[in-house]
Amino acid sequence: MPKTQSEDADDLAAVRAQRAHEAEVGYEVATVDYLTVEEAERLLGGESAVRVWREKRGMTQRALAAAVDAPPGYLSEIESGKKVGSLTVWRGIARELHVPLEDVLPED
Repeated sequence: MPKTQSEDADDLAAVRAQRAHEAEVGYEVATVDYLTVEEAERLLGGESAVRVWREKRGMTQRALAAAVDAPPGYLSEIESGKKVGSLTVWRGIARELHVPLEDVLPED
């Protein structure tokens, strides 16, 4: 379905706002949370968002587990989908990875 002129205008406004933000804070700072094509494909392919974001941040499972005060095996089971995980741990994961909670929670 073709976009409306209003949608095009909204898209252009969003691009301009992002470019202004990049100019204000610097490109490297503004784009630290951008996903690479490979990272996006991994997420779209169903890989654990925790694993993708953890690796993007350069953290090991052990380091993230320590940061959220959880056993490394527990974090491994969360990443593999074997454990649901507590809300407290999920909040800690999101906090430590500097992403919104909804960006790491499984969609199931």
